[in-house]
Amino acid sequence: MASDAEYIRFIKERGPILRDGARQWLELRSNLREIQFCGFKSLDQKHVDLWIFDPEYDSFGVARFKLGEKFGDKIEFIFTRLSDEHPAGPPQPPRLSQSMLVKAVRQRAADRAAKDRFSGAILLARNGRLLFQEAYGLADRAAGTPNRLDTQFRFGSMGKMLTAVGVMQLVEAGRVDLAAPIGTYLTDYPNLDTATKVTVAQLLSHTGGTGDIFGPEFEANKASLRDASDYVSLYGSRAPEFSPGSRSSYSNYGFILLGRIIEKVSGLSYNEYIQRSILRPVGMTSTGNQPESVVLPRRAVSYMGSGARLKRADETLPLGGTSAGGGYSTVGDFQRFVAGLTSNRLLRRETLAKLVEGGVQTEDGQLARFDFGGSMPGAGRYIGHGGGAPGMSGLLLHSLDNGYTVIVLANRDPGTAESIALFAAHRLPAR
Repeated sequence: MASDAEYIRFIKERGPILRDGARQWLELRSNLREIQFCGFKSLDQKHVDLWIFDPEYDSFGVARFKLGEKFGDKIEFIFTRLSDEHPAGPPQPPRLSQSMLVKAVRQRAADRAAKDRFSGAILLARNGRLLFQEAYGLADRAAGTPNRLDTQFRFGSMGKMLTAVGVMQLVEAGRVDLAAPIGTYLTDYPNLDTATKVTVAQLLSHTGGTGDIFGPEFEANKASLRDASDYVSLYGSRAPEFSPGSRSSYSNYGFILLGRIIEKVSGLSYNEYIQRSILRPVGMTSTGNQPESVVLPRRAVSYMGSGARLKRADETLPLGGTSAGGGYSTVGDFQRFVAGLTSNRLLRRETLAKLVEGGVQTEDGQLARFDFGGSMPGAGRYIGHGGGAPGMSGLLLHSLDNGYTVIVLANRDPGTAESIALFAAHRLPAR
């Protein structure tokens, strides 16, 4: 492991632009829980890549640390990706046999639940065959209602998977062209630059510069944002944040626009289309975007914070789910979603391959892939998505290399589900 002293000595040698780097480093380190640093390398005078081990997620990766010119400058510390660039190769957790994997996941979940650090449900499967499923903690603390396997958990951005599949179904049917500007389908879109320059593919890969939806405007108008058209009315006049296709920046609003395109092309509301074309065909009867005002007896209460500061997250919840996420599901329903994809009931094989492998080539020559998976040590190539907001956390990973599926949903803050799901994904059997 790299020590603080080694790193401070390293950045002091980088020149005057990092003259306050040591102070910034110590300030940052005090806020990073138990993260351990395995090594680092300089990219330029302002940026350093650090190889880290995060015991909270039990995962190794690379983080990018941006140092300001003076102590008061903004510091960026972003977990960017799992890395194979470490000189000695990134340290890897051991691969486990299938039986040992189940035992290890069961033990980790039980330990974290006993410390009140996990509350949710877990499902492990391989090639559709169930290996392990269990629920932990409470769905409603006041009533003492336990979480069950059929508990409906809010899933945050995991709903983007449904939107991506919906768009690709329309591509497959010849009704949407990934290369077409969005104004082809949203003919009355307010901002002309966005309508004529941002393509469907750029929305799918977060390269359109369409920005986010959260912030002061969202909070001021939250009560009136009921469907995709409401979001377009609020945000549609703003110009792209950067030249479309030039780089990648995560955009919830981009997926709102994809939902609006689904509506315009199909003639159905987003929720009607998803029900007819995705949820119903594969039997996802416990999944939806019903608003919070609708009482669903199996929907878990969301809790934010921890320890003495733990409280209900009701005030932070959206009115309901959208094409950018925020709906609810069960671990079993998400397994049915995986089965529908891998059996080509939702998309033809070649269409799914395009969604998994395709993307947009940015100006720096990088391929920004469509937001539907990736790769990581242990899991290899995978399809899936994570999601989180106050009081909700979830992650689905299905390995395309060995057929293992890991699904974890939780009614606690982001990181809760990931701490179990990534632990499992990094230890999947090699074959």
